[in-house]
Amino acid sequence: MTETVVELQRELRAELKEPMGRVYTDAEELVAAAGEPLVTVGDMVTYHLLKAGYVPDVALVDERTERAEVDAEVWDAITGFDREVTVANPAATLTAPLLEALRDALDRAGDASTLVVVDGEEDLATLPALVAAPDGGSIVYGQPGEGMVLVAVDGPATERARDLLSRMDGDTRRLWSVLAV
Repeated sequence: MTETVVELQRELRAELKEPMGRVYTDAEELVAAAGEPLVTVGDMVTYHLLKAGYVPDVALVDERTERAEVDAEVWDAITGFDREVTVANPAATLTAPLLEALRDALDRAGDASTLVVVDGEEDLATLPALVAAPDGGSIVYGQPGEGMVLVAVDGPATERARDLLSRMDGDTRRLWSVLAV
Protein backbone atom coordinates (compact mmCIF):
# COMPACT_ATOMS: atom_id res chain seq x y z
CA MET A 1 0.00 0.00 0.00
CA THR A 2 1.36 3.40 -1.02
CA GLU A 3 1.30 6.00 1.71
CA THR A 4 -0.70 8.95 0.30
CA VAL A 5 -0.10 12.21 2.15
CA VAL A 6 -2.38 14.48 0.10
CA GLU A 7 -4.70 14.00 -2.86
CA LEU A 8 -5.90 16.46 -5.48
CA GLN A 9 -9.65 16.79 -5.55
CA ARG A 10 -11.51 17.46 -8.79
CA GLU A 11 -12.45 21.07 -7.95
CA LEU A 12 -8.77 22.14 -7.71
CA ARG A 13 -7.76 20.73 -11.11
CA ALA A 14 -8.83 23.83 -13.05
CA GLU A 15 -6.44 25.96 -10.97
CA LEU A 16 -3.51 23.92 -12.27
CA LYS A 17 -4.27 24.42 -15.98
CA GLU A 18 -2.71 27.87 -16.40
CA PRO A 19 1.10 27.99 -16.64
CA MET A 20 2.73 29.18 -13.41
CA GLY A 21 5.59 30.84 -15.29
CA ARG A 22 6.97 31.67 -18.72
CA VAL A 23 6.57 29.02 -21.43
CA TYR A 24 9.71 28.18 -23.44
CA THR A 25 10.14 26.08 -26.55
CA ASP A 26 13.94 26.41 -26.65
CA ALA A 27 15.80 24.44 -23.96
CA GLU A 28 19.01 26.49 -24.19
CA GLU A 29 17.08 29.74 -23.72
CA LEU A 30 15.28 28.21 -20.73
CA VAL A 31 18.52 27.04 -19.10
CA ALA A 32 20.05 30.50 -19.58
CA ALA A 33 17.12 32.02 -17.65
CA ALA A 34 16.98 29.35 -14.91
CA GLY A 35 18.32 29.55 -11.38
CA GLU A 36 19.93 26.85 -9.24
CA PRO A 37 19.00 24.27 -8.24
CA LEU A 38 17.03 23.33 -11.32
CA VAL A 39 14.26 20.74 -10.89
CA THR A 40 12.46 19.18 -13.86
CA VAL A 41 9.08 17.49 -13.53
CA GLY A 42 8.26 15.36 -16.55
CA ASP A 43 9.93 13.13 -19.07
CA MET A 44 9.82 15.49 -22.05
CA VAL A 45 11.22 18.54 -20.23
CA THR A 46 13.96 16.40 -18.73
CA TYR A 47 14.72 14.92 -22.16
CA HIS A 48 14.92 18.36 -23.83
CA LEU A 49 17.28 19.75 -21.19
CA LEU A 50 19.51 16.68 -21.41
CA LYS A 51 19.55 16.95 -25.23
CA ALA A 52 20.68 20.57 -24.78
CA GLY A 53 23.60 19.31 -22.68
CA TYR A 54 22.22 20.23 -19.25
CA VAL A 55 21.70 17.70 -16.43
CA PRO A 56 19.07 18.99 -13.98
CA ASP A 57 19.91 18.86 -10.28
CA VAL A 58 16.68 16.92 -9.70
CA ALA A 59 14.47 15.27 -12.33
CA LEU A 60 11.18 13.49 -11.71
CA VAL A 61 9.96 11.23 -14.53
CA ASP A 62 7.34 8.50 -14.97
CA GLU A 63 8.08 7.12 -18.47
CA ARG A 64 4.90 8.79 -19.74
CA THR A 65 3.86 11.95 -21.56
CA GLU A 66 0.27 13.08 -21.90
CA ARG A 67 -0.88 9.70 -20.52
CA ALA A 68 1.03 7.68 -23.15
CA GLU A 69 4.37 5.89 -22.84
CA VAL A 70 7.34 7.96 -23.97
CA ASP A 71 9.25 6.73 -27.00
CA ALA A 72 12.20 4.45 -26.30
CA GLU A 73 14.49 7.16 -27.74
CA VAL A 74 13.28 9.61 -25.07
CA TRP A 75 13.55 7.14 -22.20
CA ASP A 76 16.98 5.92 -23.31
CA ALA A 77 18.26 9.53 -23.36
CA ILE A 78 17.30 10.18 -19.72
CA THR A 79 20.72 9.32 -18.31
CA GLY A 80 23.74 10.99 -16.79
CA PHE A 81 22.48 11.42 -13.23
CA ASP A 82 24.66 10.67 -10.21
CA ARG A 83 21.84 8.91 -8.38
CA GLU A 84 18.56 7.23 -9.26
CA VAL A 85 15.67 6.42 -6.94
CA THR A 86 12.33 4.78 -7.71
CA VAL A 87 9.16 5.66 -5.79
CA ALA A 88 5.45 4.84 -6.07
CA ASN A 89 3.02 7.70 -6.52
CA PRO A 90 -0.49 7.13 -7.93
CA ALA A 91 -2.14 9.75 -10.17
CA ALA A 92 -3.51 12.89 -8.44
CA THR A 93 -1.62 12.17 -5.20
CA LEU A 94 1.57 13.00 -3.39
CA THR A 95 2.94 10.06 -1.42
CA ALA A 96 5.43 10.04 1.42
CA PRO A 97 8.06 8.20 -0.70
CA LEU A 98 7.86 10.81 -3.48
CA LEU A 99 8.04 13.71 -1.03
CA GLU A 100 10.95 12.13 0.85
CA ALA A 101 12.84 11.46 -2.41
CA LEU A 102 12.28 15.07 -3.52
CA ARG A 103 13.48 16.48 -0.18
CA ASP A 104 16.56 14.22 -0.20
CA ALA A 105 17.37 15.11 -3.82
CA LEU A 106 17.09 18.84 -3.08
CA ASP A 107 19.35 18.41 -0.03
CA ARG A 108 21.98 16.82 -2.30
CA ALA A 109 21.60 19.34 -5.16
CA GLY A 110 24.91 20.91 -6.03
CA ASP A 111 26.78 17.79 -4.89
CA ALA A 112 24.88 15.12 -6.81
CA SER A 113 22.16 15.10 -9.47
CA THR A 114 19.19 12.82 -8.79
CA LEU A 115 16.75 11.09 -11.12
CA VAL A 116 13.49 10.16 -9.35
CA VAL A 117 11.66 7.51 -11.37
CA VAL A 118 8.00 7.51 -10.40
CA ASP A 119 5.91 4.38 -10.66
CA GLY A 120 2.58 6.10 -11.27
CA GLU A 121 2.47 9.83 -11.95
CA GLU A 122 4.82 12.71 -11.13
CA ASP A 123 2.69 15.66 -12.32
CA LEU A 124 1.86 17.14 -8.92
CA ALA A 125 5.52 17.14 -7.81
CA THR A 126 5.84 20.68 -9.19
CA LEU A 127 3.96 22.02 -6.17
CA PRO A 128 6.06 20.51 -3.36
CA ALA A 129 9.20 21.29 -5.38
CA LEU A 130 8.20 24.98 -5.37
CA VAL A 131 7.71 24.85 -1.61
CA ALA A 132 10.86 22.87 -0.77
CA ALA A 133 13.42 24.31 -3.21
CA PRO A 134 15.44 27.32 -2.05
CA ASP A 135 14.66 30.84 -3.26
CA GLY A 136 16.46 31.48 -6.52
CA GLY A 137 15.96 27.93 -7.76
CA SER A 138 13.83 26.97 -10.74
CA ILE A 139 11.19 24.36 -11.43
CA VAL A 140 10.46 23.30 -15.02
CA TYR A 141 7.42 21.30 -16.07
CA GLY A 142 5.65 20.59 -19.32
CA GLN A 143 2.60 22.46 -20.60
CA PRO A 144 0.91 20.09 -23.09
CA GLY A 145 0.91 21.44 -26.62
CA GLU A 146 2.80 24.59 -25.61
CA GLY A 147 6.29 23.85 -24.26
CA MET A 148 8.25 23.98 -21.04
CA VAL A 149 7.15 26.19 -18.14
CA LEU A 150 9.94 27.79 -16.10
CA VAL A 151 8.89 28.84 -12.60
CA ALA A 152 11.28 30.85 -10.46
CA VAL A 153 11.23 29.78 -6.83
CA ASP A 154 10.29 33.01 -5.09
CA GLY A 155 7.73 34.32 -2.63
CA PRO A 156 4.69 34.51 -4.98
CA ALA A 157 5.30 31.10 -6.61
CA THR A 158 5.96 29.43 -3.27
CA GLU A 159 2.84 30.97 -1.73
CA ARG A 160 0.67 29.86 -4.67
CA ALA A 161 2.02 26.30 -4.36
CA ARG A 162 1.53 26.33 -0.57
CA ASP A 163 -2.05 27.53 -1.01
CA LEU A 164 -2.89 24.80 -3.54
CA LEU A 165 -1.25 22.10 -1.42
CA SER A 166 -3.02 23.28 1.75
CA ARG A 167 -6.41 22.88 0.04
CA MET A 168 -5.79 19.28 -1.02
CA ASP A 169 -7.40 16.43 0.88
CA GLY A 170 -5.13 14.68 3.35
CA ASP A 171 -2.52 15.37 6.01
CA THR A 172 -0.98 18.77 5.22
CA ARG A 173 0.80 18.84 8.58
CA ARG A 174 2.67 15.68 7.51
CA LEU A 175 3.30 17.20 4.07
CA TRP A 176 5.08 20.23 5.58
CA SER A 177 6.98 17.98 7.98
CA VAL A 178 8.29 15.65 5.25
CA LEU A 179 9.29 18.65 3.12
CA ALA A 180 10.96 20.26 6.17
CA VAL A 181 9.21 23.59 5.59
